[in-house]
Amino acid sequence: MTGPRNGTPFDDDSLHEECGVFGIFGHPDAGALTVLGLHALQHRGQEAAGIVTYDGMQFIAERHSGLVGDIFGKNSVHAQKLRGTQALGHVRYSTTGGSTTRNIQPMYADLAGGGIALAHNGNLTNANLLREDLVRGGAIFQSTSDTEAIIHLVARSHYRLVVERLVDALKHVEGAYSLVALTAKKLIGVRDPWGVRPLVLGRLDGAPIFASETCALDIIGADFIRDVEPGELVVATKDGIESFRPFTAQKKRFCIFEYVYFARPDSMVEGVNVYDARKRIGEELAREAPAGADMVIPVPDSGVPAALGYAAASGLPFELGIIRNHYVGRTFIEPSDPIRHLGVRLKHNPNRAKLKGKRVVLVDDSIVRGTTSKKIVEMVRDAGASEVHFRIASPPTTHSCFYGVDTPNKEELLAHRMSIEDMRRYICADSLAFISMDGLYRATGEPGRNAHQPQFCDACFSGAYPIDLTDVDGGRQDRQLSLLAEVA
Repeated sequence: MTGPRNGTPFDDDSLHEECGVFGIFGHPDAGALTVLGLHALQHRGQEAAGIVTYDGMQFIAERHSGLVGDIFGKNSVHAQKLRGTQALGHVRYSTTGGSTTRNIQPMYADLAGGGIALAHNGNLTNANLLREDLVRGGAIFQSTSDTEAIIHLVARSHYRLVVERLVDALKHVEGAYSLVALTAKKLIGVRDPWGVRPLVLGRLDGAPIFASETCALDIIGADFIRDVEPGELVVATKDGIESFRPFTAQKKRFCIFEYVYFARPDSMVEGVNVYDARKRIGEELAREAPAGADMVIPVPDSGVPAALGYAAASGLPFELGIIRNHYVGRTFIEPSDPIRHLGVRLKHNPNRAKLKGKRVVLVDDSIVRGTTSKKIVEMVRDAGASEVHFRIASPPTTHSCFYGVDTPNKEELLAHRMSIEDMRRYICADSLAFISMDGLYRATGEPGRNAHQPQFCDACFSGAYPIDLTDVDGGRQDRQLSLLAEVA
């Protein structure tokens, strides 16, 4: 990530999940329900959306840049084409390379055994090595997505059945993936053996559903059945659901940042309500890092639940000291540099009547580059706050993610370059504190972090990567892997 993305010029100092998936099998309104499911998952990717349906005779693919509502909204010609009783959808957040049509998922291919569509949440850490081997063997790539490498591996498998071919392909890949595949007769959901990325199983009117989060089930009135387990492959057909465990078992390492920021607060993630977890994070943070202040205010919207927890545990009043403008986004003007500097004020405005003369605790989910945090502290001070104590609902982000989260190069992360005191001076806060790793683990229901066998993937905080970084270690990639990274 080298700077602001096209269409999101004021949102380059935060972490972004790169995608969300939704699939349904055997429902007459499969296409429309997938549109709604993707609406609920829009927070996981705002650059592009795609849906593939099967109408009993052919696959229909609609993949476009933009928000789900813009692409598949009322009277949309794209939505009207989505015929069939089974569908697969995907939303994505593009990184390096831009959101071009060739990279939008689900990806579709005609194979010897019939058509298959794939949608993938995560990143393969040996994608470039696989690509090199496949190209040497004659494969012709049409995109720069690691998902296409999986399609080529499925196509080249010598197994006969599609499930066997998919398993064969996935045994060649490394990395984090929650993947859903659609064929003429099957909908298949699978998680990597570490279970880094979420995937849930639901049901509506007897039709099985796979989705990245339970909020996508809620929007259509579907029942949540269970989480797809790490290393599990679930196959839905007209005859029912079958479960397989084709991969070598690994110690579960679910991404702990899903609880901090990525998942929607109304989702249940691995049996834990995200909103409750974020409030507990705030409570732990208040116990670990109290501040002499008059009020607690969140950086909206992601800091709200943690700020509520901090306020409750500290006995300080919770106030909306910053008001967010929800109508600044992709359609705003492409700004000049002087206007770009005002980006934080376009999204957030201080509630001056509440802030003037007050000592405030400002709660946010994370600090990435620190540029936005610095501007928010400045904005709160300019509004009259006498003291600003910054509290962060995650440990310092010191390392890049290679498992499907858009983070800057390690050298661009403020916490990688600076001590906490240096960071405090940089953002001009009166005090700065982060929740401890053990505090974060306690908020998710664990007694603390097991240093020998961590219960979650926390590599962005600890540098302890649970899955091999083959491309990085082999010199094929010198930064975070991107689903859109061009291969030299």
